[in-house]
Amino acid sequence: MRSFKGIALLILANILIFLTLAITGTILIQFVLPKFGIDLRGSVATYQFAWAMVFGFGGAFVSLLMSKFMAKRMYNMQQVIDPSTPKERLVYNTVKELAEREGIKMPEVWVYWDDTPNAFATGPTRNNAMVAVSSGLAMNMSDDELRAVLAHEVGHIANGDMMASTLLQGLMNTFVYFLAGMIARMIAGGRDGENSNPIVYFIVNMVLQIAFSILASIVVCWHSRRREFSADAYAAKAVGAQAMISALARLQALTHQEQTADALNGEDALATMKISGGFGGLFSTHPAIEDRIAALRNLR
Repeated sequence: MRSFKGIALLILANILIFLTLAITGTILIQFVLPKFGIDLRGSVATYQFAWAMVFGFGGAFVSLLMSKFMAKRMYNMQQVIDPSTPKERLVYNTVKELAEREGIKMPEVWVYWDDTPNAFATGPTRNNAMVAVSSGLAMNMSDDELRAVLAHEVGHIANGDMMASTLLQGLMNTFVYFLAGMIARMIAGGRDGENSNPIVYFIVNMVLQIAFSILASIVVCWHSRRREFSADAYAAKAVGAQAMISALARLQALTHQEQTADALNGEDALATMKISGGFGGLFSTHPAIEDRIAALRNLR
């Protein structure tokens, strides 16, 4: 029942996002921008690019704004407000200490029950974020290692990784929509915004969107790997490089034991830590743990 409820919620959210962006885009292009001397209605190319920006950046930002809401419904979470166990106190106090050091609002602290060792941070802004830790991570790491993991997550928040990733994703989405639509229109023989063969246009447009999305994901994944190194460096500065190295080594051992590499590899709207790495190559959202440990050892 829970899974069906989650699927229904996701479908409804996407429908509402589409309708909101469609209405907003129509009002913006047809009425608002012309009042400021920006008329995108006369040119098919500029009109299509404007729509691509509305859906590209709009979808990315809506996903960012909903990231905390969706994360809390993806897992069986409990917010830590008044910590009652040693692990809860360690998690809560570490996040609080690091947030005060950065001068940002205390992120929400959540724990969820999952044997898979994992942690993530998400939220629309530095001052409206959350940090979540799985029971598998908290129970299998030493205090120093857990503090390093939490510092890594706060590093994502302090570095503004969620916003940077959203801007990059929005830019990639814009070019995917625009290029796919432009080429599909040429192939379908459309002129002046009309398609002589709408079926061909639809099929070609969908195929090109998939192909271009795969190419765009290479850029997004590259950026994701870079931000992991930055978050590691933040953790090394906050709690010590050796603690972060130990946490990575421990996580690697746990991952091999439970064979959870696939589950820890996915990229989403969350600025997740998922420090185990994953598949190597262009489509990996996280660098190999060996590379991250080597980078930490090279820090001065």
